[in-house]
Amino acid sequence: MKKNIISRSLIGFPIGIMIGYLESIFISLIWADGYYYPCVPELINVMGNEINAVLVQALLCGLVGVGFSGGSVIWEVERWSIVVQTGIYFAVTALIMMPTAYFMYWMGHSLKGFLSYFGIFVLIFAVVWIIQYMIGRYIVKKLNTNLQKTKGVSQ
Repeated sequence: MKKNIISRSLIGFPIGIMIGYLESIFISLIWADGYYYPCVPELINVMGNEINAVLVQALLCGLVGVGFSGGSVIWEVERWSIVVQTGIYFAVTALIMMPTAYFMYWMGHSLKGFLSYFGIFVLIFAVVWIIQYMIGRYIVKKLNTNLQKTKGVSQ
């Protein structure tokens, strides 16, 4: 399991940076009136300049990628129920995402800002979980159908 965590984490770091970069492009396309905003202005102010803010954001996006990717081994612990797996994975990802979002000024620095961002996080988590669950059910159903066909042929 440790080997899987390490290899997935190594893959997750550049994926996290890529997703963060693509997100900044997407947000700039929607709200920046033709300009590119690599990160929120509040972070630039805190970091002193844009390059420092972008470097910190890239590093933290990479670490978020590490957390999500490395944590995905939770889904392979067969002795845990789907409820336990979901709860642990949610806790791991939330404990990585929420402080990162706060530090990066992706959420307002207030209770309302925290609760709004957390609500969005929960909603996205639930949608992705449901989609993954439905895909998994479909695959299992297809495998079972093929297994039944194979059993019928061999008899």
